[in-house]
Amino acid sequence: MVGAHPASPRLGTLNTFFSSTPLGCGVPTIEPALSGLARIVNGEDAVPGSWPWQVSLQRGGSHFCGGSLINENWVITAAHCSVTTTDKVVAGEFNLNTNDDNIQVLQIAQVFKNKKFNMLTVSNDITLLKLATPAHFESTVSPVCLPSADDDFPAGSTCVTTGWGKTKYNALRVPDKLQQAALPLLSNDECKKFWGNKIKDTMICAGASGVSSCMGDSGGPLVCLNNGAWTLVGIVSWGSGTCSTTTPAVYARVTELLPFIEETLANN
Repeated sequence: MVGAHPASPRLGTLNTFFSSTPLGCGVPTIEPALSGLARIVNGEDAVPGSWPWQVSLQRGGSHFCGGSLINENWVITAAHCSVTTTDKVVAGEFNLNTNDDNIQVLQIAQVFKNKKFNMLTVSNDITLLKLATPAHFESTVSPVCLPSADDDFPAGSTCVTTGWGKTKYNALRVPDKLQQAALPLLSNDECKKFWGNKIKDTMICAGASGVSSCMGDSGGPLVCLNNGAWTLVGIVSWGSGTCSTTTPAVYARVTELLPFIEETLANN
């Protein structure tokens, strides 16, 4: 995740709960603190445990993609991450470089890659991972909310992306600590000014604001506050090859992919 200029996220209070909030999702026990990237070049360290749905997908002990817990048995990530059942899901992670975190290393039972995923256009970039054993929910491990099909997340809304992606595109390794960045959503029409007809209905754009997702963030969450609960609006998908902070990053649009999610969960 790459960042620059100060911004002032208007996220509202995190303590406003409404009756429509599904019980237990999208409300971290440990409250996030977002400075709006003041004085920070590359996003900022998250408060440990404050994004409890964020998981690290690891292969051979190394982080390669992010993902989000949507319940105790399922993780959402990007299809282009090409996850296999020999990879591991690590929940409750903050610092990849210490053994201090109270992590859960979870085996993957099944991988459901969206059959409509197209590697050339990177459209429908979503995979669901069924865990072999359920995640144990605690203060640092809990699920994000899924949106409803008719939820509207308007352009200009300030949302948050998190991950262990590179803080410079040419960095040799990913950061140890989970990074976060507040960034605005763009309309697809605005996004097409940067990316043209590469932008499909199954995508949503955010950024071009001095921050950007980068390699290693893939599969991780773009979340927006919705009725007081953090809701998964996007899945980190693709963007500038140099992680330019003046170009929007592109995310899989979760509201468009709900039929795939609902069908997969119902049938498995």
